[in-house]
Amino acid sequence: MANQWEDLRRQARRLENELDLKLVSFSKLGTSISHNTSDTAPLLNSSSSDHMIETMAMEIEQLLAKLTGMNDRMSEHLESISSSNPAMMHTVQRHRDILQDYNHEFRKTRSNIHSNREREDLLGSVRRDIDAYKNSSGVNNRRTDLYMKEHEHLRNSDRLADEAIDIAMATRDNLGQQRALFKGITTRMNNLANRFPAINNLVQKIKLRKRRDSLIIAAVVAFCIILILIYWLH
Repeated sequence: MANQWEDLRRQARRLENELDLKLVSFSKLGTSISHNTSDTAPLLNSSSSDHMIETMAMEIEQLLAKLTGMNDRMSEHLESISSSNPAMMHTVQRHRDILQDYNHEFRKTRSNIHSNREREDLLGSVRRDIDAYKNSSGVNNRRTDLYMKEHEHLRNSDRLADEAIDIAMATRDNLGQQRALFKGITTRMNNLANRFPAINNLVQKIKLRKRRDSLIIAAVVAFCIILILIYWLH
């Protein structure tokens, strides 16, 4: 019985030593991950790191299960010998406390690593959203600039067209006014001519005389040109 008890204790201490080493390594891994986390450096971006963490966590869980079974065997051994030895009872309780501490430390470290993973996932998602927003904003800004320039060109074209239309309408109004004025003058002249036939005859004579004078002047000019040509040819 004594040899069996000692054998159980040795196995329990061996498992505790292995767990202690594993938990120290696991804790260092979690601490290094926490310290290396930043807004610009991605966390756990390597599949090998994820695989190492999962493997180490599985090994620790297996060791915790073995140590739990070993503590149960020690308690069963103590019950089987119907011993109320305070030292043995204290040893069993001590191993249970150590197991509880290991469980607590393992859950705490695993929770920290899980939190860091979630934080990195969130930061990565935010960074991707920011990059996508920047890219889309750049494209949208360029498109907006092009649209604004095109809109400005259209506005300038509309303004020039409006000015041309205004000028054309003003010209049309002026021509209409001049036409009305000339029509009024012609109407008054016709009225005067109809009222005073002598004036009309006088006007006709003046026109004939002006035409005759024009013909005389043209003949004189032609005669002079002919004389100049004859003189120049001789």
